[in-house]
Amino acid sequence: MALRKAARPRSASGKLETFPRGSILNEPRESTAKTEASFQRAQTSLGGSRFQAVSPVSLRSFSEEAREESSWLPEWLEKELLKGQQRSHSIGLLENILEHEGFRRHIDSVKSLRKGKIEQQVTLEQLQKLNTAFQELEKNGCKSLDIEKFKQVMKKCMAPHKTSDGQIQKLFMKIDCAATGRIQWDEFCTYMQLEYAEQGMSAARLKELTFSLPAVIEERSHGEPVLRICSLFDNTLVMTQEDGVISFWSPQLKLKRSKMVFEKPVNKKSKWATDFTVMTHYNKLILGTGDREIQLYEMSNFEPYCQISGLEVIPLKLDYCCTDPDECMILYGDDQGCVNILLLSSVGELLRMWKKLPKAENLPSIGIENAVLSPNVTYIRWKVHGDWVTQLHYYDSIKAVISTSNHEPTALVIGCTVGATNVEQQMKKIKDCGKDSKARKGPVIPRIPPKRAEGDQTVFQVYKGVKTFAFCKKNNLIVTGGMDRIIRMWNPYMSGQPTGMLRSHTAPVCYLSISAEDAKIFSISTDNTIKVSLYTIWDIVDQTCLFTACSKTSGIKGELTACHYTPGTRSLCVAADTLALLHLRLRPPPEPHLVVSHKEPVLCCKYNKEFRHMVSCSEGSVVKVWDFETGKHLFEFSGAHGGAAITCLTFDVSGRRLITGGRDGCLKIWNYNNGHCLNTLKREDKCAEVCDCTYVEVNRSRYIIAVGWDRRISMYFDSADDLHHFQKPQPYWQDDISCGHKEDILCIAQCPPNLLATSSYDGEIIIWNMISGHIYRKLHTSFPTHCAGTEGSVNFWSLFSGIPLTASFIPSRVKSHISSIAVTADDSFIYAADDDGYVYVYSIKDYALQDPEREPPKYVNHWRAHVNIVVSVEVVDEEKVLLSSSIDCTVRLWSLDGEYIGTFGQAEPWEIFTPASWKHPRVPYEILIDPQSMPIHPMLEGEPPVLQLINTEPSNVTLENSLSKHEVSYNPKLPQVTNPDLDIKEEINQRSYAQALGKRLKQEHYKKIKRPLAPGGQNTYHIINSYEVVIAPPICEKPDLSVLGTDYFYEESLGED
Repeated sequence: MALRKAARPRSASGKLETFPRGSILNEPRESTAKTEASFQRAQTSLGGSRFQAVSPVSLRSFSEEAREESSWLPEWLEKELLKGQQRSHSIGLLENILEHEGFRRHIDSVKSLRKGKIEQQVTLEQLQKLNTAFQELEKNGCKSLDIEKFKQVMKKCMAPHKTSDGQIQKLFMKIDCAATGRIQWDEFCTYMQLEYAEQGMSAARLKELTFSLPAVIEERSHGEPVLRICSLFDNTLVMTQEDGVISFWSPQLKLKRSKMVFEKPVNKKSKWATDFTVMTHYNKLILGTGDREIQLYEMSNFEPYCQISGLEVIPLKLDYCCTDPDECMILYGDDQGCVNILLLSSVGELLRMWKKLPKAENLPSIGIENAVLSPNVTYIRWKVHGDWVTQLHYYDSIKAVISTSNHEPTALVIGCTVGATNVEQQMKKIKDCGKDSKARKGPVIPRIPPKRAEGDQTVFQVYKGVKTFAFCKKNNLIVTGGMDRIIRMWNPYMSGQPTGMLRSHTAPVCYLSISAEDAKIFSISTDNTIKVSLYTIWDIVDQTCLFTACSKTSGIKGELTACHYTPGTRSLCVAADTLALLHLRLRPPPEPHLVVSHKEPVLCCKYNKEFRHMVSCSEGSVVKVWDFETGKHLFEFSGAHGGAAITCLTFDVSGRRLITGGRDGCLKIWNYNNGHCLNTLKREDKCAEVCDCTYVEVNRSRYIIAVGWDRRISMYFDSADDLHHFQKPQPYWQDDISCGHKEDILCIAQCPPNLLATSSYDGEIIIWNMISGHIYRKLHTSFPTHCAGTEGSVNFWSLFSGIPLTASFIPSRVKSHISSIAVTADDSFIYAADDDGYVYVYSIKDYALQDPEREPPKYVNHWRAHVNIVVSVEVVDEEKVLLSSSIDCTVRLWSLDGEYIGTFGQAEPWEIFTPASWKHPRVPYEILIDPQSMPIHPMLEGEPPVLQLINTEPSNVTLENSLSKHEVSYNPKLPQVTNPDLDIKEEINQRSYAQALGKRLKQEHYKKIKRPLAPGGQNTYHIINSYEVVIAPPICEKPDLSVLGTDYFYEESLGED
């Protein structure tokens, strides 16, 4: 009481004070002095320093810590912090202490979102320290460490990083999956290595990329090799062959048109093309020939336009770029290692003038020496390489030309077009030109091409030269490939050494392309091997090969001559003996507002209370581990059962090992924290699908029990001393062989200490005594059951009374099949999920315990959790939440009252202890738009289903009663509506999936009712106008037609008779 009296306002320091705060996350430092004053006044009023531990320094540390976390805080957490800290009302020190404790709790919740695995924070230096510590302990006779010694070693070696005891203990439990209580250095290294390896594989799976194989193959009519492939703005492909055949192809590789542009000479050798490019802005094709000519053709009809002849060298590689309106640049590389540039201005007028020149070989022709005399033409020639040019391209984004050759010292050169404005160099050039030709006017083509100044180019030296390259301005990346089979990645501004090297090809690389949109590199080698590599500018670790296609799998045959990647269609066109088109197989884009936990249907999931994890398994044999408190994805491993689906899972007693069963008939034991398979349990003979499994302990012996399509109960002995990786089941019980199940066993459940229940496809439930292996009791149902009953009912059975079936009721309001049930720990509530995705809650406390019940239990609540079959529900009593999974590829978490917490895999994490972070009152998007989730009008609730109306024949009594209520003045013949048996049978077969019973009921149901959601926008169902329903009389009164003198309806009926 003295403490409470001291808090009363005895002095000036005890008055009520208010400090407005805009945001606790951005608290100004100027408020520190006020805070210090408030602390001092509070201490004075209390008259002592009893609470000296709480000081302004601690408050500042909290604020700084909060500011540190504010950069990543989710929106809901910011709202929670602001909600409790908008205004600070302080009466004495005690209130301040309570306030700061609440603030500390908020900071703890922040840290819980950022908590990570301690094994992910270990550096190489710390790992070496751990190795030394283990070796020293081993020399002292301690070959293995218990939990306490392991904590000491980890804290010492991880310094100065802070590690909590809880993190170290969890790491110890993950390594000691057999629960022996001790670990060794080899076990520690094995765990770390497997975890990081699986993390790398998981990251690679997320970046998987493949081509649709085999390729689309199209035969070519001409046998000459294709020189080059280009694409137009509409993704049309343009190809040119050596013999001068130009062809246009659709994006689907269908020939549009083609033409031979070279005329066949009579007494001369045929011309051959060297390269071509597209002059898109002027609708022209530029073609280089072996006769040292550059020819222009109309792209619309392949008619010759003009040519530039008399070149000093053969144009081996061509390129074109439009620099300004009515200005362009034509570049070509030759066999002397020179880069030749033609700068054209007033291009339209210039080309029209050239077209009017005299023809040579049916082409208006102008010599290069005459062309450069025009004021609209500037000719530049640079000596760049020591060998012929293998590729060149002008990039307007960097205003530079990139050219390559097989000459190692000048393998790749990035240089300017015109040259620098060096005064001395320009004066020397003018003097040299003046001495050579004083009498000539206009520009002169230099006989010896000059070299660029050192500052005008960047030279990259590459072993064995460069055959092909690709450039990406978006990421400042150049990739090169050549004879040494290595793909090098370069920073354009650092020519000293490559930033990365991709070693995967076994033959010289002949083609490279970068897809900036997909962040991928496409490469092709001369052995027709196509590879797709991933590059990440900031992380060299991700420079790995994602996909490889050899010529056998792709169907590409012959010598490869040309390739082209089209970003618009995301396809790769390859020219060899035939034309091949490889389409990039992309993942379908995620639908908006749609969150999924797995790519494939989820078949089982379970909560692990030891690590506070949620483990889910899918039809694609993928095991995923989730953080239960935040919903974040922690770990995954695929191919757990090869390509077979995982149908069931359970944990051992310690919770450190995971047992999974699959359609391959195997059971596997995992250290699921790193994806290490510890044991494989299977029969020697033919293995049938495993439907369910459980882990039991009988007389201090531990067993894994599995049931399935083999109609037997398979028991596997679980012992830490058994070093065999493969194990066989124990001998079958004699009662199981002689009088066990006659159909596939679908479910299994344990009742400690010694009872076991199994249920088969024919509806038979057998209770077993696990100690003796004898049948304790058999229970029969009138219909097949699957866990709870495929006819939509939940049955209550008594094992110790004369009447076994004590109660039965149908929880689903739409009479749907019950697919999964769960009961709370105190047996107060039952949660039943059906095939339509609904979860129903009933109160079963003291229900059917004494006498049989005829009435259903008390209804509590229901909600829709999924849009498809709910395969499992589990009540987590410690946290008072419900876990559900469905074949709609989602795993969700709910409160026991049906409040939506979130979907595992969503972008925003939740905090399980903070309801403000939950999704409630929102519901999942796919449930919101599903027609079955729409509310039903009260007038339509009582109507029976259509099938019931069709199959139900009205009785005579009902018909007579209905006629007696409404008198009629005439008795026409009522037309009889007959339904042929074949039509009825056909309609029932079309709808039979709802009542179909098969070995794979869930999967068959899934296949038939699975429909993709609308990609976006409103459909017809959503735009229907709503109107109020008016209750009309069932039978209208007959109109009075006596005023007309006759009854037309009556006469018409008599005429029909």
